[in-house]
Amino acid sequence: MEVSVIGNSQTRIFRGAELAYKELGFRFGSVVISGESRNKVTFLSQSSRLKDFSIRCSPRSVKCEAIVSDGVPFLNSTPKSRSLDSVKLFVGLPLDTVSGCNNVNHLKAITAGLKALKLLGVEGIELPIFWGVVEKEASGKYDWSGYLAVAEIVKKVGLKLHASLSFHGSKQTDIGLPDWVAEIGEAVPGVYFTDRYGQQYKDCLSFAVDDVPVLDGKTPMEVYRGFCESFKTVFSDYMGNTITGITLGLGPDGELRYPSHQHDAKRSGAGEFQCYDKHMLSALKSYAESSGNPLWGLGGPHDAPAYDQQPHSSAFFSDGGSWETQYGEFFLSWYSSLLTSHADRVLSVASSAFSGIGVPLCGKLPLLHQWNKLRSQPSELTAGFYSPNGQDRYEAITEIFAKNSCRMIIPGMDLSDEHQSPLSSPESLLAHLKTSCKKQGVVVSGQNSSAPAPGGFERIVENLKDENAGIDLFTYQRMGALFFSPEHFHDFTVFVRNLSQFELSSDDQAAEVETNTVNIGSGTGAPSLQAA
Repeated sequence: MEVSVIGNSQTRIFRGAELAYKELGFRFGSVVISGESRNKVTFLSQSSRLKDFSIRCSPRSVKCEAIVSDGVPFLNSTPKSRSLDSVKLFVGLPLDTVSGCNNVNHLKAITAGLKALKLLGVEGIELPIFWGVVEKEASGKYDWSGYLAVAEIVKKVGLKLHASLSFHGSKQTDIGLPDWVAEIGEAVPGVYFTDRYGQQYKDCLSFAVDDVPVLDGKTPMEVYRGFCESFKTVFSDYMGNTITGITLGLGPDGELRYPSHQHDAKRSGAGEFQCYDKHMLSALKSYAESSGNPLWGLGGPHDAPAYDQQPHSSAFFSDGGSWETQYGEFFLSWYSSLLTSHADRVLSVASSAFSGIGVPLCGKLPLLHQWNKLRSQPSELTAGFYSPNGQDRYEAITEIFAKNSCRMIIPGMDLSDEHQSPLSSPESLLAHLKTSCKKQGVVVSGQNSSAPAPGGFERIVENLKDENAGIDLFTYQRMGALFFSPEHFHDFTVFVRNLSQFELSSDDQAAEVETNTVNIGSGTGAPSLQAA
């Protein structure tokens, strides 16, 4: 891969990118980088020929044009597709950018990586901010130091920042809920989601305790409000200039859903209902009694399959099964209503806390496409999305987003039906969600899925071209060892080229500027950034 960088200032930025590769463990060429060899860094694919592209940059602007000469096709515009030059491209930072001890991890690599992204024309970065890091020790005791340091780096590089306030834990980073919350969880039963086997999901509080004073006399909503107000105060100098968006965590992994798979990483089944904690069962009991069917309030469906079982292995999700009965409508309506109410509470708290700052608020939905060609659409039901009588099961959610003037982040824009099981269609579900949002006037922002998808970049571009959706912000997840690997970084550069067409100014074209050539190379070594 040969990269021509025009302009000494841009050369310094790109050399910063070299440092990012070093920190990731890549070997630059076959010799020590010094003198002239510093500008010769081999970027070889182990399974394919050398790929050539050049980046032409204006000394006065970091916007660039990538010209690829290895036969990778660009996606041509069609009369029905919208221009993509207005799409703002963000890249997510690693989940462990700030450690549980409030230290900035991989500082040199992240700084250098941000400079490289700025050079490519990326608009900004997304920063996950964990409740368990900031308010770790005690209620109301905040330490924003690590995240403030990252915000200052982003500002100095000249990128924008999208802050994701995460009220959940992450096993990938070994960051849990705040220590004082975890202590309450051990001492006070019923604050965590629980399945029918008694297994607790300890990376997120149960929606049933939203307005219950289980956190040292405060409700979770009161604690979340304090967190948001502290963030607003501490980052006031960044609001509207560096910080241009805020996402509110709505559930497991930040998404609005029940943790229907809990510890089942393979997700081979449809998931299970998470309604067996003390407060969920109490709410179910009250709902059943008010509906005149007290026996229905003793627990969740008895005939639903287990985590690793196929949806049709038991009666609940089968055609004509329990989900279509009067009992099924009763239970699923109650289960989904708690999800909708939770979304309304969190987004209302955030809308109030951030009122007047002029920064858009966002919430994220999952793309639950597994098994969605079945009539019951079981993965959506166990995650909490349901509407009786064949109505749009996402309508109530989009209405909540519209009411609170929040954008909706939808992941999975890199997925295609071609590479899914016969009973899964991410394309149709994504189209449905975009239509529901358009109907309610909810602005959609896009993300890719966490795992690489075949043909993912091309699929993202096609989704962004959809003039009916009008998506103007896309966040690519996420920086890490895979992101900076030779094959992937090349493909990402092609993707950026597909989004924007940048031209040199006439002054730059006329200027006689020394050209430095950098060959960026693979090699071996242990990665130091954690990929999500």
